[in-house]
Amino acid sequence: MILRDLLRVLGSNRRDGRNLKCDEAYSAFQTILAGDESEVRIGAFLIALRWKGVTVEEFVGFARAARDKAVIPCQGMTDLVCICPPHDGYERHAPLEVASGLIAAAAGARVLVISDRCVPPKRGLTPASVLELLDAPMTWDPGEAEKWVAQARFAAISATGMLPAWLGLRRVRGDLGVRTALSTVEKLIAPSSAAIVAGAWSGPVLGTAVETIQGLGHKRGMVVQGLEGSVIPSVHKRTRGIELIDGRQVPLSIEPGDWGLCAEADAELPLYMPAEDGQGAADNPGLVKASGAQVLGVLAGESGPARNAALLGAALALKAAGLSLTVSDGVDRATNALDSGEASAVLARLRELAKRSRTS
Repeated sequence: MILRDLLRVLGSNRRDGRNLKCDEAYSAFQTILAGDESEVRIGAFLIALRWKGVTVEEFVGFARAARDKAVIPCQGMTDLVCICPPHDGYERHAPLEVASGLIAAAAGARVLVISDRCVPPKRGLTPASVLELLDAPMTWDPGEAEKWVAQARFAAISATGMLPAWLGLRRVRGDLGVRTALSTVEKLIAPSSAAIVAGAWSGPVLGTAVETIQGLGHKRGMVVQGLEGSVIPSVHKRTRGIELIDGRQVPLSIEPGDWGLCAEADAELPLYMPAEDGQGAADNPGLVKASGAQVLGVLAGESGPARNAALLGAALALKAAGLSLTVSDGVDRATNALDSGEASAVLARLRELAKRSRTS
């Protein structure tokens, strides 16, 4: 009955309600993840929060509850950066976080991508879509993810693999049909010792996002308003962000031309007919194949906007992890890692580990 009580706290309008305290938000998410609330009440709670606007304190409480119930890999690993794109994915752009993560791993970081696949209602393209095509699939096993990061410096882990109770919320999300607090919380199911690079949509959300990361105990992190809410900057216009450096918030303005990475347009995917009801871009084999081709093209050294965007994304990951003092240094390190073939070598090691896992 916790949600019913908290719905009264939230109120029926802005004048008679209040924000939740951190411990109230924590208790609310605990009861949701325990399966003790009906889907109707969960939906009402999420919509009430969306209507009110979620505070930093509420996000911190929700994320702590999720982390406490999850099995999270790689805690305490040095040079670890978690790349946290939107789990509902993209419709117009390939998940270039895969290329950026492989490049950053080749340049010295340990990279854990927090993702999932076919998340409703959008069911967009995610790193999981591309990695399966590359024969280096996302894993649902936290222990396996930790092993892969230790041995190959890269892994992608499913949020529902770390927290199986999250899967039970998919029907509610599909029925609501709009983004809710869940879309933010799932990106924060990550080891507290890691640097976080999270994507955010445009609008006045950067401060809330980076303060939430700080409130969860992270010393370093970055929130970027990239393409379709991703961590990948645009290569034809400025991208905004905020970096967290040892408790200090530093505004970021990413101008691709500053590093010779500007292009006339961002790399987009082919146009297809709109998806059928209940499906999305991740259900379209043509879009999945085109996304994989973009990532492979980057790793093969093809020039163009996809390469430029992947290099910028890798540079941001390296800076967030503290391995590069500046974005310029990060771009240089990323370029060397890509052009030397080391990023492709990371993918080869990941494929071998995945193959062993399938045959063991």
